[in-house]
Amino acid sequence: MKAVQLALIAYFLMPTLHGQGKVNVLFQSDAQWYLEDEVLDPTGEFYPDEEFLSQGHALITYKSGDFTAGLRYENYQNVMLGFPAGYRGEGIAYRYAQWQQGDWNFTVGNYYEQFGSGLIFRSYEERGLGLDNAMDGVRLIGDLGNGLQIKAIMGRQRLYFTKGEGVLRGVDLGWDLTQPFPKLSDKNIYASIGASFVSKFQRGYDPVLNLPNNVGAWAIRGDVSKGLWNWSSEYAYKINDPSYDNGYIYRPGQALVSTLTFAKKGFGLLLSGKRIDNMSFRSDRNAQQFDLFVNFLPSNTTPHFYALPSLYPYATQINGEQGGQVEVSYQLPRGSKLGGKYGTLFVFNASIAQSIDKQVLDDGSMSQAGSMGYQSDWLKAGEIPYFQDINASWSRKYSRSYKTMLTFYDLRYNKTVLIDGVGDAGILDSPDMDSVIHVQAVVWENQFRLANKQTLRSEIQLALADGYRGDMAMGLLEWTISSNWTLAAQDIYNYGHPTPSRRLHYPIVSVIHFNGPTRFQIGYGRQQQGVFCVGGVCRVVPPSNGLSISITSSL
Repeated sequence: MKAVQLALIAYFLMPTLHGQGKVNVLFQSDAQWYLEDEVLDPTGEFYPDEEFLSQGHALITYKSGDFTAGLRYENYQNVMLGFPAGYRGEGIAYRYAQWQQGDWNFTVGNYYEQFGSGLIFRSYEERGLGLDNAMDGVRLIGDLGNGLQIKAIMGRQRLYFTKGEGVLRGVDLGWDLTQPFPKLSDKNIYASIGASFVSKFQRGYDPVLNLPNNVGAWAIRGDVSKGLWNWSSEYAYKINDPSYDNGYIYRPGQALVSTLTFAKKGFGLLLSGKRIDNMSFRSDRNAQQFDLFVNFLPSNTTPHFYALPSLYPYATQINGEQGGQVEVSYQLPRGSKLGGKYGTLFVFNASIAQSIDKQVLDDGSMSQAGSMGYQSDWLKAGEIPYFQDINASWSRKYSRSYKTMLTFYDLRYNKTVLIDGVGDAGILDSPDMDSVIHVQAVVWENQFRLANKQTLRSEIQLALADGYRGDMAMGLLEWTISSNWTLAAQDIYNYGHPTPSRRLHYPIVSVIHFNGPTRFQIGYGRQQQGVFCVGGVCRVVPPSNGLSISITSSL
């Protein structure tokens, strides 16, 4: 295997040595030196056996005419805390060759791809979460003419430095209707439709359950724009797929997402809704955590980037949830009495997620392995609240050198579901265990432009919670000295934690330096235990104290 890898490297580099083609290299390395902290981690539960952990990768790509190839070498010695332990080791985890001939593209090896919004298929990487379900196989993308595009995939998914057991096959058709019907464009209407199908093959071995070898899923979608309006929707259906996630029940899965937007100068509106029912889809029915997800289910909630509100993120409940989101933005005109010289922006956002209706079957079973699981009425809401987020922001630029933003949050966070991982059945059987935390937060951000192109940015945050973490305060100061240097310092103080011994400070200082295409960052401080999410996919981050280093560069 290593001989093959070295041969691939030589193949990519040799043409360049002879003045043909172009090679690009992207390098990233992250490391952390962990220090013992008896206050943060009294029992030493989270302190690693190795004080210094690191991970990194180098992506090499080669392009010559219609041919592109690449490989990515990854090294985890050993993987840092909070990342899946399966990444331990090193090797070439990603390599591909790609040919482009006119309107047709053919790929062999690894690739990332998505059908529609991803309800039945999305292969992607989210390095911050340690998630990478890259396909390994073949992919064909082509233009059939008259606005019709086809995608076809086949292969297996990446599982750290190996591949998952299940085989995936799929096809996607997208049709731009404005090409065969040009009169639509004349009426300022742009429309497209699409359909997808994905099958998973995995042999079923179980002494009790009759597990299906093949599981199929299909989806249809549509997108229409008319003037300032846009509406898009997708519906997906998956046949029975007993798995670890759903407790090995035989109920089919369904999902529906729909979004309506309106935008014009100074005003924007977004309305979205979704319903997910038993739509966990993995290429291995026994996989857990981040491993081998075939699809992607959006959260339909606004991700928060400020430190304290982001401590209460929402994770998509793959076995069933329903909810929606509304956002309204309005900018007072520049030069008006209320808008000021540079204008004033108001944004209101509200989202909610809750359980779906689940009813006991006629045979009296409920979510038992080998049964249909439950009955569900699409027109009924479930009894369990998962998440609620109401936030409003006001931002204004007062001068060329000063702008400010004030944001308020009101959150309802179901700790039992989102942190403890208790499912609907457990809560319905013991409703007293359901714990919904009420959080009210405010963030005040200021940015000052100083002399010599320097900037100073500050944040003051306050979060009041009636349980779990309790009340917290945070302050941040970030000084951009030049285009090459940035200094930052922050401190989070958990002054209202229900347990007095946990009323701790979490200070962090960091330095960032840019040198051409190279970025270097070093930081020191405490990291709280919590949940880190991207797009509704989350991982648990353990508490830590130490020095962190990050380097990225490109050639």
